[in-house]
Amino acid sequence: MLRKLLITILALVGLLISGSSGFAQEKLRLAWAGVSPTNSPIWTIQERKLLQKQGVQPEIIAISNSPTVLQALLAGEIDAASISVTTLTSSRLAGADTVMVLGVVPTFVDHIVSVTSITSVEQLKGKTGGVNRLGTTSDMGLRLALRRLGIDPERDTKIVPVGGTPERFAALSKGIVQFTIMAEPFVREAEKLGFRDLFSIGSLKIPFWWNGILTRESIIKSKRPLLMKLVRAMVEAIHFLKTDKEAAKAIFRKNLGISDPEGLERAYRDYSSVFPEVPYPNPEGVKTMLDDMAPRNPKAAAADPKAFVDMSFVGELESSGFIKQLYKR
Repeated sequence: MLRKLLITILALVGLLISGSSGFAQEKLRLAWAGVSPTNSPIWTIQERKLLQKQGVQPEIIAISNSPTVLQALLAGEIDAASISVTTLTSSRLAGADTVMVLGVVPTFVDHIVSVTSITSVEQLKGKTGGVNRLGTTSDMGLRLALRRLGIDPERDTKIVPVGGTPERFAALSKGIVQFTIMAEPFVREAEKLGFRDLFSIGSLKIPFWWNGILTRESIIKSKRPLLMKLVRAMVEAIHFLKTDKEAAKAIFRKNLGISDPEGLERAYRDYSSVFPEVPYPNPEGVKTMLDDMAPRNPKAAAADPKAFVDMSFVGELESSGFIKQLYKR
């Protein structure tokens, strides 16, 4: 009788423990925008269940554009977002408490793609260029690159919004634009369609957070341990992408819907080389954006780039030795 009683008690305890652990499992809502290898660390987190391994049940949502992602973040519908410094600066200057806690892509990885009749950067003068939307990262990247190359985008060219990558291909084909901005593996697709890979903007190494993890200061105060787990998962995902080439290309293939071997190889080359091992959200990538806005926005001229980033999450991981152990250094 006593033995049966003990077995029953142990069974009840087991049920209570498993039930309470399931109830206590943390949930994290994360959104990303843009079908691009910039978001491959997010895809890796999903593929390898890196948050689940830390006891977190993620809800990862793909949203069509950054403004909608920002609205969700400010409305409290998500805890963090994978978007660019363009969204960070515009929202914080408007009074939001948005902040970047981890940097993913610290410069532009795009290329200037043109019609074949254009054979040099100088020939872009007098031509029309296409971007996604005015004021977006693609617009910013193209304008900054042109200035670095000695071309005034406002005086020497005309920049028009044409939409996403498929729309840019169509605009080039129809002669609406003569050049555009595009990243791999889509540059390879452009070449297959007869367009020219004119110039790699990545070679200019312009400090600019093309992609990073944003949250809000209020969320950091209430959910710091949860966000720390997200940062840890992102660091693990970046390590995986940088060190397992074939698996990384498989993730690219699955999420981009592109199977061309050369295109995937180029995409891996471009992105794996810029993903930072220790992904501090350094303020230099914010300063470039603020400097560009300053002539038109007094708030941007007076803003401190350091106020837009929180370096403590990556700093804590680095101090713990976690990142060093990942790369075995």
